[in-house]
Amino acid sequence: MSTSLRKSLLVTLLGSTLLCAPVVTTVADTISDLPDIGTTAGGTLTINQELLMGDFYVRQLRSGAPLVYDPLLTHYIGDLGQKLVSRADSVRTPFHFYLIQNDDINAFAFFGGNVVLHSSLFRETDNESQLASVMAHEISHVTQRHLARAMEEQQRNAPLTWVGALGSILLTMANPQAGMAALSTTIAGTQQGMISFTQSNEQEADRIGIRVLQRAGFDPMGMPDFMLKLADKYRYASKPPEMLLTHPMPDSRMSDTRSRASQLGHRDVQSSQDYLFAKFRVLGMYNNADGLNQYMLDDYKKGNAREQLAAKYGQAILYYKAKQYDSASNIIQPLLTQQPNNVWFIDLATDIDLEQNRAPQAISRLEQAIKSQPSNSVLQLNLANAYVESRQSAKATALLNRYTYANPDDPNGWDLLAKASADQGLRDEELAARAESMALAGRLDQAISMLSSASSSVQTGSLKQARYDARIDQLRQLQQRFKQFER
Repeated sequence: MSTSLRKSLLVTLLGSTLLCAPVVTTVADTISDLPDIGTTAGGTLTINQELLMGDFYVRQLRSGAPLVYDPLLTHYIGDLGQKLVSRADSVRTPFHFYLIQNDDINAFAFFGGNVVLHSSLFRETDNESQLASVMAHEISHVTQRHLARAMEEQQRNAPLTWVGALGSILLTMANPQAGMAALSTTIAGTQQGMISFTQSNEQEADRIGIRVLQRAGFDPMGMPDFMLKLADKYRYASKPPEMLLTHPMPDSRMSDTRSRASQLGHRDVQSSQDYLFAKFRVLGMYNNADGLNQYMLDDYKKGNAREQLAAKYGQAILYYKAKQYDSASNIIQPLLTQQPNNVWFIDLATDIDLEQNRAPQAISRLEQAIKSQPSNSVLQLNLANAYVESRQSAKATALLNRYTYANPDDPNGWDLLAKASADQGLRDEELAARAESMALAGRLDQAISMLSSASSSVQTGSLKQARYDARIDQLRQLQQRFKQFER
């Protein structure tokens, strides 16, 4: 299911990788001399406080940023991220990975193990090791608690400015023009001190990240190679990409990273098939500038077996986006015959079927596939969506009740459940599902109002009413805990 909830950016997003100035280092440094400076920050924030702040800002992110809620891409970056996290040290929080539809090259991390990638990274990375190197860098900012240390420093210098600055800093990451205006009015003269404090953090994230990259089975050279590619591409650009503003790459930093990668040794690692599928899906469906084109596909058709298969998938996407559904189907159906359980192919075939009013065909395929992969979230959402489209709302509701229980933080599930409930005339259940979507976007007042309406519409003293009232109490408690972060 290729649904993307695209919204305009209204609020904040806190990045730990921002405002970093050039770092001076020597090539002679060795990997073993890396100080663990980032894990000692506990004077200002506990881990539980970081998790609460992360929860607050993720909800603001959902409310305003153009997040990509594509289940296939969410699953891919989540799996890749967890592969890296499993090889990291000092992991104190769960990690969550998000994709934003943004043509500016960037990535950042913030409290609570939240890592955000811009969709343009799939355009600019040549292989999976390069993409993984960006993620490993951001993961290292989190494990080293760089943002907590920055907050600790700011609390000493200007204790009243930090909480107000959080939102503005994050807004700067996602929307530089609007963000800098807010930032200048919030922290004024303290900005330069923050920049200076974070200089060493960027270098440390490189050093630790490259070890994580190597431990996870990727080519350590992916990190310096990607740095060099960006530096060369934009060396004479009048406006460098956002990533070079928030992650400056002086020659000393690139030399240090290349030296460390060489010590770890080059590893010949082929990009996974999923990386190639994800790359073409992002470029074909979510990139506005320099997206998927015939020239790129023709180039990949000359590559290895994985690249050739990805090129066929990409060609089907181009046909689908052009509404040439028969042509898209002529490519995807033979691929499905060869790999009947491939979720990338099943997902696109489902979209094609639904566009051609062939929901029964899509449902039959999905029900068969889900027998062998019953816990696959992509298949579950596709099947629920196909049920909704074919007005089999009761089946959709049964499936989505299980899905939202297992995946309460996925807006896709709640949005589909609201539609299925509305189709059945279950007004209270529709309101309750929409309330959960509102809560995930930080709109707690609206969520409580919807749940109150749901509660008043069912039988007094019923289990439903008790459930709605209990959820209202939970959201009110969350409101109280979030008050400290509101401007």
